[in-house]
Amino acid sequence: MIMKPMTRSIRLQLILTFCICLLASSLTYAISYSMFGEYRREAVIDYQYGIERIDDEARSLVRELDSLSSRQEGVPDYESSALARRLSDFEQHVKRIANDQKYKVFITDQEGKVIFRSSNAAETNVDIHSVISNAMNARTDRDYSRKEFSSFYPVNYNGQKSYLLVSAIPEPHITYRKGDSPMSILGAVILFIFLFYFLTQRKMRYVEELAGGLRIIATGNLNYRVIERSNDELGSLARDMNLMVEDLQRRIEEERRNERLKSELITNVSHDLRTPLTLIMGYLRLLHDKGYETPEQAAGYVSIAYNKSEKLKQLIEDLFEYTKLSNRDVPLYKEGIPINDVLDQLLEEFVTLAGEQQLTINRKIPKEKLLVRIDVDKMIRVFENLLANAIKYSLKPGAITVQVARDHRHVMIQFSNRSEMLADDELQQLFERFYRVDASRSSSSGGSGLGLAIAKSIVESHDGTIWAEQDSGQLHFYVKLKLAAAGV
Repeated sequence: MIMKPMTRSIRLQLILTFCICLLASSLTYAISYSMFGEYRREAVIDYQYGIERIDDEARSLVRELDSLSSRQEGVPDYESSALARRLSDFEQHVKRIANDQKYKVFITDQEGKVIFRSSNAAETNVDIHSVISNAMNARTDRDYSRKEFSSFYPVNYNGQKSYLLVSAIPEPHITYRKGDSPMSILGAVILFIFLFYFLTQRKMRYVEELAGGLRIIATGNLNYRVIERSNDELGSLARDMNLMVEDLQRRIEEERRNERLKSELITNVSHDLRTPLTLIMGYLRLLHDKGYETPEQAAGYVSIAYNKSEKLKQLIEDLFEYTKLSNRDVPLYKEGIPINDVLDQLLEEFVTLAGEQQLTINRKIPKEKLLVRIDVDKMIRVFENLLANAIKYSLKPGAITVQVARDHRHVMIQFSNRSEMLADDELQQLFERFYRVDASRSSSSGGSGLGLAIAKSIVESHDGTIWAEQDSGQLHFYVKLKLAAAGV
């Protein structure tokens, strides 16, 4: 559970690495300090033990005085001997520490006047302020030098508030302190740097690899891909770099394809415009130069020029409409309408034309009303184009089958007819602009070559799809549209 977020975050990995290095260097410092400190230890004169002994004796005397003062109040006569004995014990205690340990003992009143003292003390008055200052400094000063120390406590002596002072020069004790060695700190720092470098070396190599990959891509090699070696931010960066290169490569290929299509469009438009225009100019020149023998021949020339002009006009209109549809500049006036009714009405109009071409139209349209939201005029143009192509390129005599079926939330319209078999690449290119199956790509015997391209743009503007398939000598065109909700 802990390792999963750790592998996905380079921040957590760096924090963990830092903690490991810090722990290892701290242990190294502790071990080396213990080793080198023994070699560099130094003697230190310590007065704290002596100060504590003086203070302990002072507390012992305070307890004895407290015991005496508590018994002196309201003491019956039969206990006076016991109090005298306790007072004698107190004085003996003072005499013993004065003789054995050379401690001076004072009891003063609140003004500092001495009212009791040991035999080795000669003072008759004590500066209470200096004693308190000396006691406080000695307790907090770790570098206390050899000088007299006074332990100071408030007591109750002979029924009055007093102060007990025990003064002496503390007894020194020699102790040994481990010395500081620069090798300990230096070793810990070196270990930290080395360990951090070693643990982050793999990540740094990966960063350098990503940087090298960027430099290779920057030279224009869009086929290069960096390897995704982790799940953390560096791995995400590698994935984003690959996605960026793929997207850039796709955009460049798309731009090249668009440039190629633009070049082909200019070539095809020039060719398809030049052919009828050349014929029109030729016949007009004949009329201008009186190159006809009879008025009937002149009328024939005019008729041919007019027909070519009409074809030229239709080509320009198709090209203009295809451009607008491709750029989604044509507004769609959608309305909810049963697709059954649209096809029934349209097929009636094509029955006569099909009959003239020795073709029959078979309908397989369900009675269920299949409601779609379409721009009726635009979608009729799609169906007209598919029916016109079927009539033009069907094997005669024959039949054209129009079938409508529900496909989950879509409706499928199928146009089928017998035709010559097409190669797979020809089938895929049927919806390209200016594509004609014949190699000449001439408009003399066919249309503008934009009909199926316009049909595809119209269907796709309705969020539908159109495609072609063939099997067993039959060519099928499919149009798939979304069904509209009831009441729309």
